Amino acid sequence: MNTGHVQDFILPLFGSAHVHPYILAVLTNAVSFGFLVIIFAGIKLALVPKVKQILSSFSQAKIAFLAPQLSKLSGRVALLVCSILFVVIYKHMFIAPEWAMIQLKVAAQVILIIAFGFLVSSFINIAHAIYQQQKFAKDVPIKGIVQVTKLVIFIVTSVLVVSTMVDKSPTYILSGFGAIAAVTLLVFKDTILGLVASIQIAANRLVATGDWIQVDTFGADGEVIDLGLNTVRVRNWDNTVTTIPTYALISDSFKNWRAMQESPGRRIKRAIPIDMNSIELLDAQKLAHFKSKFTALDTLTLPDQCSNLTLFRNYAEWLLKQRPEINTLCTCMVRELPPTEHGLPVEFYCFSKDKSWVNYEHIQADILDQMLILLTEFELRPYQVVSAFNR
Repeated sequence: MNTGHVQDFILPLFGSAHVHPYILAVLTNAVSFGFLVIIFAGIKLALVPKVKQILSSFSQAKIAFLAPQLSKLSGRVALLVCSILFVVIYKHMFIAPEWAMIQLKVAAQVILIIAFGFLVSSFINIAHAIYQQQKFAKDVPIKGIVQVTKLVIFIVTSVLVVSTMVDKSPTYILSGFGAIAAVTLLVFKDTILGLVASIQIAANRLVATGDWIQVDTFGADGEVIDLGLNTVRVRNWDNTVTTIPTYALISDSFKNWRAMQESPGRRIKRAIPIDMNSIELLDAQKLAHFKSKFTALDTLTLPDQCSNLTLFRNYAEWLLKQRPEINTLCTCMVRELPPTEHGLPVEFYCFSKDKSWVNYEHIQADILDQMLILLTEFELRPYQVVSAFNR
């Protein structure tokens, strides 16, 4: 047995009384363990308030989101300090057989390595949490890179723990990885693909949290709520959640509506098929009748020979530009598409200032309703296939 300073401090307390060696050993070990627990609790309870006090001097409003991470950090710092203290002076604190002391030392070294790995992971989490508060974090997500960094820390920590337990150099442990490289690649295939995809997504700013994306292959159509290393979670507009492999955003095509949301308007593109039998060339009297009915036609440039469809198309385009919800800085026109067996399609092409889904649909429906009613004013008929039942 080893006699340490803690035992020398306890023995005088008993005076001349005889103390059984096992009782003395248990008491010494209990006091030493209690000493470590007090140090652990003291560091854990004192570190977080002190760090918060320092951060509060910079900005009181910006430290609330760090509270969970700071709490974990204080516990890991305390565990690391206690582990270092145990490894350095364990022979002067505990009483145990030689073989038990060796095992205790190995256990302390393992805990020290694990505590250090967790501590580095905490610093990474805090740095990521601070990064997430920046304005550009939404456009350049780094969660995948953070997860890969933590995975590397986990692998390095595991190698060091195994090498400590078997009392071999880490290079000896790493030399055995060559034999299982194929298995490792197979196991971490998704992680490796996800890492490459995450780097490309972050570098090219393809997707960010909050973007509206549409991935038809996976039936996803909604807002990105989480962009991780292996998966991307999308909350669809029906409130279901679709999980997509991260690398699928690189290997397959998808639609990102961010550009539309950042643009000055959202496109409205609807067509009404016109019954070509209702299209007629206007004489002077008929033309004068329509101009008296729709005075805005006098301000428009019209061809020498007009049909009722020509008047409708020009007047409808003028009418669209008068609507306050239409952005006239973007393309705004009414055009004819190639005729088909279902009539001559007349398309209304413009951009809504309001890009929110509900308001956009209402604006689009109002325009279509207005144009359908306007057709009859110009003596035009929309084409509609009549079923045998309706006949």
